[in-house]
Amino acid sequence: MDLAAVRKLALALPEVEESTAYGSPAFKVRGKMLACIAINKSAEPGSLVVMIDLEQRAALLAESPDVYYLTGHYAPYPCVLVRLSKVNKDAMRDLLGGAWRYVTTNNAPQKSVTKKAPKRK
Repeated sequence: MDLAAVRKLALALPEVEESTAYGSPAFKVRGKMLACIAINKSAEPGSLVVMIDLEQRAALLAESPDVYYLTGHYAPYPCVLVRLSKVNKDAMRDLLGGAWRYVTTNNAPQKSVTKKAPKRK
């Protein structure tokens, strides 16, 4: 799976727009992060960050650790890292659909996956 295939799946979801997050490709719904390219140095190259409920994340990590993983940087956030070279189209479609449902509910955080530095006074 590559970013072009992810783009096609993400943009097929209602209200999803292509955007950027800290200079990297991202997909958002109603301004909220759905998925983005993992840019933190702790992530493996070719990884996608997908917003997801923490219980679903735990299940994915247990079921398919070769496809889904986490690093210390991303652990505090409701997301999972996906190795694009290992995930198939159906799994990615399901994952993005679940992310869409999660992000469009009131349970999802308003902020993106990465924190911005605090403003100096």
